Amino acid sequence: MAKKGDVRERTTLVCTVCKSENYRKEKNKRNTPERLELNKYCPKCQKTTLHKEKK
Repeated sequence: MAKKGDVRERTTLVCTVCKSENYRKEKNKRNTPERLELNKYCPKCQKTTLHKEKK
């Protein structure tokens, strides 16, 4: 269970090519309020693609 005042948030990363949700990641929303964009391997596309944080 999350502590009161906990600023870490679980986010989902979505492949921009095939729109599949591949990765779950925790981020500190106080330090990084903008959405994450990372190059990660997509098993469905079978290549490295840009993954963006889901809304």
